[in-house]
Amino acid sequence: MNYSKLDAKDYAREHMCGIWAAALNPFKPDGAFDEEGFRQNIRHWVEDLEIQGLFIAGKQGEFFSMSLEERKRNIEIAVDACDGRAATIMSASDQNFDTVRELARHAQDCGADYIVVHAPMLHFVTDQDETVFNYYKALCDEVDIGIAMWSHPDSGYLMSPELCARIAELPNIVAIKYSVPREMYVRLTHMVGDKIHVSTASEAEWLDNIEELGWKLYLCSSPPYQLQTKVDRRMHEYTQLAFAGDFAQARRVRDSLDPVRDAIRRTKPGGKPQAHGKYWQEILGQVGGPVRAPLLQLTDAEKAATREAFEECGLRLK
Repeated sequence: MNYSKLDAKDYAREHMCGIWAAALNPFKPDGAFDEEGFRQNIRHWVEDLEIQGLFIAGKQGEFFSMSLEERKRNIEIAVDACDGRAATIMSASDQNFDTVRELARHAQDCGADYIVVHAPMLHFVTDQDETVFNYYKALCDEVDIGIAMWSHPDSGYLMSPELCARIAELPNIVAIKYSVPREMYVRLTHMVGDKIHVSTASEAEWLDNIEELGWKLYLCSSPPYQLQTKVDRRMHEYTQLAFAGDFAQARRVRDSLDPVRDAIRRTKPGGKPQAHGKYWQEILGQVGGPVRAPLLQLTDAEKAATREAFEECGLRLK
């Protein structure tokens, strides 16, 4: 790693910045992991779109359908394909703590920059906060790599800002992906924003959070490579304008993407986010492929509606 455990916070404050994207994993028609397709996507994201960091093997990447060895291979390929040109944050999330620890150590040994671990689903627990704190402390004690917390409704609860602030005191906690109502992440930012990065996956709120909360990190979902092409990088453009303090022009550029956001939103079936995202990637010339069972594939009618919406949204391919 490029930092020691005790230097993790300072290193992340300086280097963990800009737009980071959560990777969808391409699979072949027979369900096998498409390693070359994954490398091809990474080249496009890093070289053409200048995405500064990649979130690997998360929910977008269907980690729940992958074996432990596949997840390790996913990590290895991402580190190799990025080759220092973009940073990496590897999902070590799992309900089995031994698996979390094994993936965390593997990411550290492979040269990943950081890991992210979502709050566990809990059963028969009354002292929830103490249990979750102990969960992250146990992992911090085991590894040196910088760790991002991740709280989202899928865990069955949301971590309170007070709990997050307590966990943020652990030496190698460097960030949180906080998928919560805005008032919660605003409160946490005021509490610990000088210690760790607070971020959320909502691209629609990204510019406001740069301006109002001083955020430097978008961590992260698929919009960085779904709203942009090699010749149409408006998310990158409005982000750089905002970082430079030109918020009026940044808002104009951001708002010009509303037809693209609407095209994605109104054609995405509620139960098929990964399948829709992969098909949108294919329209953009990226490698998508099918989703793995038990996720649902897009129907031909859903694909036709998505392609029609894309052709009308104004996102340029050439």
